[in-house]
Amino acid sequence: MKTLQQLIDSKSNLVDYFYNDTISQYHKSRTSLFATLIAPEYTNWREEQKAWREAAVLFNQSHHMPVLYVKGPDARKLLNYLSPCSFENLSTDRAKQYIACTPRGHHIGDCILNYYGEQEGFELISGMPILNWVRYNGETGGYNVEFKFDPTTPYTADGKRTKFRFQLEGPNARAILDEVCEGGWPEIKFFHTAYVTIAGCKVHVLRHGMAGHAGAEISGPFAEMDTVRNAILEAGQKHGLLQAGTRTYYSTPLEDGWIPYPLPGIYTGEELRPYREWLTEESWEANMQLGGSLYSENIEDYYWTPWALGYERLVKFDHDFIGREALEAQLKQPRRVKRSLKWNEEDVMKVFGSQFGDGPMYKAIEMPTSYYGWPQADEIRSKDGKLIGMSQYCGYNINERDMISLCGIDEDHAEIGTEVILTWGEVNGGSRKPHVERHEQTTIRATVSSIPYSKAAQEKFRAVI
Repeated sequence: MKTLQQLIDSKSNLVDYFYNDTISQYHKSRTSLFATLIAPEYTNWREEQKAWREAAVLFNQSHHMPVLYVKGPDARKLLNYLSPCSFENLSTDRAKQYIACTPRGHHIGDCILNYYGEQEGFELISGMPILNWVRYNGETGGYNVEFKFDPTTPYTADGKRTKFRFQLEGPNARAILDEVCEGGWPEIKFFHTAYVTIAGCKVHVLRHGMAGHAGAEISGPFAEMDTVRNAILEAGQKHGLLQAGTRTYYSTPLEDGWIPYPLPGIYTGEELRPYREWLTEESWEANMQLGGSLYSENIEDYYWTPWALGYERLVKFDHDFIGREALEAQLKQPRRVKRSLKWNEEDVMKVFGSQFGDGPMYKAIEMPTSYYGWPQADEIRSKDGKLIGMSQYCGYNINERDMISLCGIDEDHAEIGTEVILTWGEVNGGSRKPHVERHEQTTIRATVSSIPYSKAAQEKFRAVI
């Protein structure tokens, strides 16, 4: 089997290959098999979006997120060296958002990290680029560690995972948890963890929010998934609880502001050649599917930094880690920061209107999620035409009744309320990706907005359930 490096060497233009000819692992894993495991909609995505603001929703995360288990005498040493995240406050009753960077300070990936003690070790949830990076360094760096990889359900041999995983979200989540947990819901600080018992099953809970609201992630042995889910659904009936399908689930970042799966910055630099020779042509990294209006033959123009992703709070210079010197240097330079963009309604309606009658037809805007690349990169320009940022994740939120996207934007154009111009649609009438129709490019005015996007989300994100 070819390596990623051999694949790169065989292409005259890697961007053109990713832009036109790949089918991303993201789309491969969301086949008809996946649709039979979790419905696209249990009611309809509009009611399911409303429920996370007005009542409660239950998301099923049991099938789509890969997990890497890491343990051994050097597990902590390895994970701390690979990340700017501090382990000074590491404990078994709190989780971490865990990130990693290249030696040049480019973002590789992020995931949720749980720690279960020296014997059981660590659990890294979701984010294939960072899971691969951890495995590579552990296997080649002389560390005394053990790995167990739990792939997404479509890639398992028997369709079973190690654990189930649910997210309960919304203003009524606390009442439901109080009722369904034996002895009631314990007081847990944000991003802290505990064990509770639901329907006789011992489950691990992480207090955090998706969609910008207070909630809890609930996980336990995969064999107990139906027992726990049925208990939650029964307790939630009188609280307006809805199950949420995949169409709703993938629209949650538009409220909470998390930018999913940026392009990992690993395709350039001789210092990363051994890593690219370790990765195969079947890897996630070899099957990225670029889309959007930004087209550059320099793949580094698609790279991100922790600052552009809003991860400055996670970067701690209290230990040595890969990329430390580069991140310290970036602090002294102009850089991009994370923001939301509110799309101009008139310009959005122009795109919808182009689907009818005569005249140019612009790239269709799907709802509730409108991205068509994985990752997607759309140009953001200032009013005078200067390229000032990259919009990645876009879609519609019925609670705000707005089209929104998430972006990294130059800090001197990042003031809330600044009007910018987003280019919508791909160059040259559209790429060769089979799901992209022929179309013309257009522009959409957008207003720089806060992260999280809504005031309600900001307030509830800080609430204690």
